[in-house]
Amino acid sequence: MAVRQPRYSKEEFARRGNEIYESQVRQQVEEGNHGKIVAIDIETGAFEVADTAIVAVDRLYEREPDAQPWVIRIGHRAVFRLGSRSLRNSV
Repeated sequence: MAVRQPRYSKEEFARRGNEIYESQVRQQVEEGNHGKIVAIDIETGAFEVADTAIVAVDRLYEREPDAQPWVIRIGHRAVFRLGSRSLRNSV
């Protein structure tokens, strides 16, 4: 298996991933997928939805072998919960 190297700084990676999610992906995946994971290629905008990050990223790599995946949990601010709440419960 090839070792993939990031091509962007962490800040640019996050900015691109969040921008693509909010402008292109969110409206397509949010309904009926709350809590699932979406992996987005920050260069092409291609994405995959799955129950786990590993499955979502693996599916994305099958479609886009050179992908730079950004991963987010649908309806949440982060993939993994460390005491935070869902966006649904936010005021």
